Amino acid sequence: MSLAPHPYPIITTSATKTMPRQAQVDMIQLFSYIENNYGTEVGTKALKAGAEYMGYSYATITNRMEPYKTGRGKWNLTIEEAREQLEEIVQDDRNIVPMKDETFVPFGNFTDLKKILGSNTFYPVFITGMSGNGKTFGVEQACAALNKELIRVNITIETDEDDLIGGFRLVNGETVWHNGPVIEALERGAVLLLDEIDLASNKILCLQSILEGKGVFLKKTGRYVNPTAGFNVVATANTKGKGSDDGRFIGTNVLNEAFLERFALTFEQDYPTTAIEQKILRKICDDGEFCSKLADWADIIRRTFKDGGIDEVISTRRLVHIVTAYKIFGKRQKAIEVCVNRFDDETKQVFMDLYGKIDANLEEVETDEQ
Repeated sequence: MSLAPHPYPIITTSATKTMPRQAQVDMIQLFSYIENNYGTEVGTKALKAGAEYMGYSYATITNRMEPYKTGRGKWNLTIEEAREQLEEIVQDDRNIVPMKDETFVPFGNFTDLKKILGSNTFYPVFITGMSGNGKTFGVEQACAALNKELIRVNITIETDEDDLIGGFRLVNGETVWHNGPVIEALERGAVLLLDEIDLASNKILCLQSILEGKGVFLKKTGRYVNPTAGFNVVATANTKGKGSDDGRFIGTNVLNEAFLERFALTFEQDYPTTAIEQKILRKICDDGEFCSKLADWADIIRRTFKDGGIDEVISTRRLVHIVTAYKIFGKRQKAIEVCVNRFDDETKQVFMDLYGKIDANLEEVETDEQ
């Protein structure tokens, strides 16, 4: 059993302002259950039923309900001050809409992806493409533009059902249920982003029913969670779930065919065009000439890569790293060099020589800048 806290948001009680944020309880869900079944002025019986329904101990629930206590064995859910505190906390904790990034430039399948997510139609999407071409960034910015909540999960070979769905955690000596990111997304009607899905093992098959839009039964608590309107799943990967034959993406796995079949469509995302890439770089760097030459340089390298003339490629992410280094150091050659040092010596030299041919005045520019 994992005891590590999860990074995704979980709703806490109004007592959070005076208590440690450890035993986290979805008070909105608890209130809904109690009010629907017992009303707003309740006793011990209602809290015990709520504790059983939520999968928490009675002691935990009574502790979190302290602000609503009106007497011995009596609670009132309409106490104004406590409810206002709860609403403030819920509003803060549930603000998981991505921030709009002013440097983002839409391209490729962005418009289609935005239409799908904006339709509130459950339609799982698989996005595949080379590393560093904006797959994840595009999903985040689509959600930002639509003001939709996004929960991102970085998948690894170790990711299992407990990581995704949730499980019991030991908190203050008590075993309590914590929702996983999948359940959070289901209940919120958020977009669930499964990043690097092709690194997963067969433990990812716990998502089968969810990818069919049917929700999931929590066998550990006996509760069924139905998807809220707006819920959707987007997966990103460097492969199509068939493994990496050329060894470029070590660690990727062959995914179950039935699992892959549950994604309604697959977008193949390529690197942006030279013109778009220049726009992306100009959002970060004021030197238009340098941005133009970098985009041309990357385009030549990619075309050579596709023809089998070279084993490495310059990604859009790598270009962004270069112009950022340029802003720091103020030297073109140094900016490129420190950012291509990750490649082997032969490839690095080929890349540097090629850029030297594109930017014939490189040495002169560097001298002037010094």
